[in-house]
Amino acid sequence: MIRSAFRPPIRSLIAAACVAMLATGCVHGRLDAPATPQGQLDAARLPQIDAAVQEAIAAHKLPGAVVHVEHEGAVYEQAYGKLSYEPDARAVHTGTLFDAASLSKVLSTAPSVLKLAEEGRIKLDAKLTDYFPECANGGKETITIRHLLTHSSGLPAGLPAKPAWHGDAAAHALACSQVVTHPPGTFFRYSDINYILLGQLVHKVSGMPLDEFARTRIFEPLKMRDTGYLPLRRLGNGAAALIAPTQKGREGEGSAHGDLAPGQLLQGVVHDPTARRMDGVAGSAGVFTTAHDIARYARMLLNNGELDGVRILSPESVRLMTTVQSPDGIAALRGLGMDINSPYAVRPRGTVFPVGSYGHTGFTGCVLWIDPGSRSFYVLLSNRVYPDDKSNVLELYTRLGTLAAESAGLVKPPGSPAVAATH
Repeated sequence: MIRSAFRPPIRSLIAAACVAMLATGCVHGRLDAPATPQGQLDAARLPQIDAAVQEAIAAHKLPGAVVHVEHEGAVYEQAYGKLSYEPDARAVHTGTLFDAASLSKVLSTAPSVLKLAEEGRIKLDAKLTDYFPECANGGKETITIRHLLTHSSGLPAGLPAKPAWHGDAAAHALACSQVVTHPPGTFFRYSDINYILLGQLVHKVSGMPLDEFARTRIFEPLKMRDTGYLPLRRLGNGAAALIAPTQKGREGEGSAHGDLAPGQLLQGVVHDPTARRMDGVAGSAGVFTTAHDIARYARMLLNNGELDGVRILSPESVRLMTTVQSPDGIAALRGLGMDINSPYAVRPRGTVFPVGSYGHTGFTGCVLWIDPGSRSFYVLLSNRVYPDDKSNVLELYTRLGTLAAESAGLVKPPGSPAVAATH
């Protein structure tokens, strides 16, 4: 089954922003999967997907979302709700841009590193200090690029916010001053610092800032026309009204968003505070995108790095990104980018997709999960962080992961354990 209609790129939507949009509900989008599907989607599951998202919206778990489910060319893509909870808010469209948060790690940073590795400009088993000798302190001397990609470096989870700092150079100095808590290669901890350093590595080795490298080497060749960092710079301030908002400043705001004035709205400005201090471009966060574009990325991975006759990654790079590359002895299984079976994988994988499927999540309420065995995947983009990042949508992740797998014809194995992770 394919449900489709034309969806213009975001630039066309900006030009037509003064035209009244649909008030609420589901909106179909442009889908450029193969015209004749080889697979099928179970029509009985699709209303259940709609209901799961609409129930979450009704419970104020998130103001709006876009879901894309695909199996061998059969596609279901829907938009739900509004950009915010205000009565006059615009309806979400399938072309709505969302802050992808940590999906940036696998859409931009990891593939950029792997492309440079393909070219022999980065060695995955080289030490971090081979590229950044200034980081040779605090137990970081044995960290390798592979450790950073698999979150096994032993570095802390994030950079401190205080004392106040600003800019890429300051972020780099802070990252290089951190002390490992465990010997590199012995312990899994999901860490933004790992990917901040990887983004800076792309810049150092290529001579191009991460946003420019990702744009010219990944997004543009893959025709991910709406995807990139700094959307207001790329698309103009007129784009703000068509981008899902995230944080709203409040009186007495804590340290995470203390730079926002009361009532100030982040709309087209990255939600992640560390990436914001880095002026919107970081290896850990900063990409804005659409479900349509992420679907192209997923198809490329399922096609061993190529889509529409254009090669983005080598088959070996895809293998490294999407199969287990974690050091021996670490129970959390990660590729060089993708999550496979860490505690963070349990919710988005749902109860049916097998271990061996892979994907990633983003703090703003985003999921990409891919099953190479069934050649199916799903995308969730939302702004569950609006207006105060307090909402929890983990249950929705599980429901969508399960329903997406079932819609592709997968069946839960007998005796499978219930989902219990809280990450």
